[in-house]
Amino acid sequence: MEQTLEPQQQSRVKNLLHSLGPGITSAAAAVGGSHLVASTKAGAIYGWQLVVLILLVNLFKYPFFRAGVQYTMGTKTSLVEGYAKLGRPYLGLFTGLSVIASVVSTAALLMFSASLLKYFIPFDLSMITLSIIVLVTCLAILFVGHYKALNNLSKAIMAVLTVATLIALAIAIGKPAPVQPDFVSTSPWTLAGIGFIVVTMGWMPAPIEISSFSSMWLKSQCKDQKVTAKSALFDFNVGYIGTALLAIVFLSLGALLMHGTGIKLQTSGVGFSHQLVNLYASTIGEWSRYLIAVIAFFCIFGSTITVIDGYARVLSESQRLLSHKKTTSATTTRIWMAGISIAALGIILFLAKSLLPMLNFAMTLAFITTPFFALLNYILVSKASLPKELAVGPKLKALSIVGLIYLFGFLAVFIWWKWFM
Repeated sequence: MEQTLEPQQQSRVKNLLHSLGPGITSAAAAVGGSHLVASTKAGAIYGWQLVVLILLVNLFKYPFFRAGVQYTMGTKTSLVEGYAKLGRPYLGLFTGLSVIASVVSTAALLMFSASLLKYFIPFDLSMITLSIIVLVTCLAILFVGHYKALNNLSKAIMAVLTVATLIALAIAIGKPAPVQPDFVSTSPWTLAGIGFIVVTMGWMPAPIEISSFSSMWLKSQCKDQKVTAKSALFDFNVGYIGTALLAIVFLSLGALLMHGTGIKLQTSGVGFSHQLVNLYASTIGEWSRYLIAVIAFFCIFGSTITVIDGYARVLSESQRLLSHKKTTSATTTRIWMAGISIAALGIILFLAKSLLPMLNFAMTLAFITTPFFALLNYILVSKASLPKELAVGPKLKALSIVGLIYLFGFLAVFIWWKWFM
């Protein structure tokens, strides 16, 4: 009896691992600026004080990211199609916001990736040249390999990122940076800390719109292989829980190596990442410079390629629905990829100095709209006729309601802090 059960169990494990895809790809998209920069800065500035809050944020957003899997597996359609069913204005708003966010986010991530790529190139190249190298690499992978290549690359990126980050954490625990004798930790629960907390929590682990990416990736995966509700939810949970734990790991790195050292933190993401690499080299040893550079580069490169693919897919789908076409061609998606990429390069080439204000604008816009898209996702999965294993149960419904209160509450705090303080 045992001999027949063991191969069956091995087969189930093998099938579950083979089904990993959209959830891991979504994780690669999320683990970028929000983890490398925001989580590490949270640890550097406030030590361990925001650990519980980061975990709660990931918990409260869980139902709205999960909605992408539930809706797509239950209806065999994407979240974007769901927005269209709710009404053309909803789809139009989503499309407009996605166009803005796609170009600005891609430009920022390209510059970020290009700056980190310098660590691995022995000769000097301009920022625009490095950005083109990163962009051509991304587009070549996406054009030639399509979803399968993105899926495999995301698995490799997350594997390298996780292993390298855990090694770095183990080293940091064994050799933390010395704290100044008279140091008193700053409290995050003050008016001065509201701005940092609100923006960080709003983008942890990612804006809700990433759920539409995972929905499109899942729909694509279902065309290539057999996907069950159980395997899709397993894939999502692995990716989502993994991003939450990595957020705590990056916070720990900031707390162990930067908190209480008296170091003035760089404000820009690019400057902070270079500062982080230099700090590791000076604290742990020069040999660790490339370990941290690899972590930082894979964080941002993974976000870059998944963001280009994700936005191109949802915008292509939105175009199809707005123009009442039956199918979306691969050519249309590639045109969107190329268009987003060219516009992003244009910003780097001509408006590099304006990139930070544009990125702040895009982040603020995404933060403001996040509660509304979370509500839309909740409405979609609540109204749709879903199988029992995908339906919103009492516990998930309660968590969704608490999550909506959290998101709209944080939005109210942000509006008060931003415009009425």
